[in-house]
Amino acid sequence: MAGVSAYMVNHHKECDSAFASIEEAVGASDWNRAQSEFDAFLSEMNRHFDLEENLLFPAFEQKTGMSGGPTQVMRMEHEQMRGMLDEMRVAAEAKEAEQFLGASETLLILMQQHNFKEEAVLYSMMDEVLGEDADRLLDQLESSAG
Repeated sequence: MAGVSAYMVNHHKECDSAFASIEEAVGASDWNRAQSEFDAFLSEMNRHFDLEENLLFPAFEQKTGMSGGPTQVMRMEHEQMRGMLDEMRVAAEAKEAEQFLGASETLLILMQQHNFKEEAVLYSMMDEVLGEDADRLLDQLESSAG
């Protein structure tokens, strides 16, 4: 795995780790830590979605001429995840552990399925299709790191 794939798979792992920390804080009823970690996680998730939706997907669509295929599905799944993130935010603000953990469980399932599709299929397609453009995109990805 190289290029865009390696970068984005690594970012998935970073987001997964941050997600686990939030659930741990909520489970311990440490709402200050949970809120702080949730805010950081939300920022990283939004950054991840933005990188894909505003940089990678358009480049892939331009090279392949495919705008209604896998990237459209990924965008729809991003919207589903944004909805769950919003539910988690509301629950965290209300300090409602059960509501938070229910939404986070749904989000976890969505993320696992989504990440599998990206990692098993889409990212390697991007590396192959983007060719030399992949290096330029990778530079942009790395320079956008928080």
